[in-house]
Amino acid sequence: MKKNIEIKIDQNAGFCFGVVAAIHRAEQELLKTNKLYCLGDIVHNNVEVERLAQKGLSVITYSDFDKLSEAKVLIRAHGEPPTTYEKAEKHNITLIDATCPIVLHLQQRIKKGYEEMKSLNGQVVIFGKKGHAEVIGLQGQTENSAIVISSIDEMNCIDINRPIRLYSQTTKSKESYQELIEQLSKKCSEIGNDNFIAYNTICNRVANRASELIEFAKSVDIIIFVSGTNSSNGKYLYECCKKVKNNTLFISDEKELKVEMFENINKIGITGATSTPMWLMEKIEEWLHQNV
Repeated sequence: MKKNIEIKIDQNAGFCFGVVAAIHRAEQELLKTNKLYCLGDIVHNNVEVERLAQKGLSVITYSDFDKLSEAKVLIRAHGEPPTTYEKAEKHNITLIDATCPIVLHLQQRIKKGYEEMKSLNGQVVIFGKKGHAEVIGLQGQTENSAIVISSIDEMNCIDINRPIRLYSQTTKSKESYQELIEQLSKKCSEIGNDNFIAYNTICNRVANRASELIEFAKSVDIIIFVSGTNSSNGKYLYECCKKVKNNTLFISDEKELKVEMFENINKIGITGATSTPMWLMEKIEEWLHQNV
């Protein structure tokens, strides 16, 4: 390694507490049993999923789950809809519930909002990614009647003449959500609909990461952003870095790195999504020490 190169790992990066708790639950169960299923990837990071697979954690789909009986299944931090719990009871499946407390609280709030909207012929709207594991669980609290939109461009799906309760997936952009709230509030005001309420349901850890990342990106010459390609949070935080450092690299592991990427670079920053394990970032740091 060249003497004048400095490598920094973002100490605020890595798993959020919900993911840490879910992985801990999985590892504790795997010490007691040689077979544990997980309904979907425990975290949106292939490298971590593979590590846990070597310990005996088997990822299954909803189709697989429907065929199971007399088994143990982990519910990951993203949470699940009520139908999953009903099926588990019916097929004598033991659930190891590692739903993040923040997600669980949001599920309860949405369920309450749904009951209120039913009585007022209103709508529950979720700002989130269609088909995302967390969103599936949130929609389930409304018997899948909630309207899911991922951007302001989809606002025409909402009937602004009826009561509205708006919630956000916990890992969405705070800025984008605030813009949606303002636009929807304006439209409702214009027609005299005063029965619109928006709730702040974005996880503080995610909301604060953007500003933390911007400061970290300013302190280095290049950012190596480590994330699974299927992480919504990863894509959002990567874009935050790229706005500050246009040469930000998005990688899943050290195999994607090349020495020539770091020519004329003095300070390298390593960071990642809330689904990126610290051990993986440390592995990338080690690669840099050995090769750059």
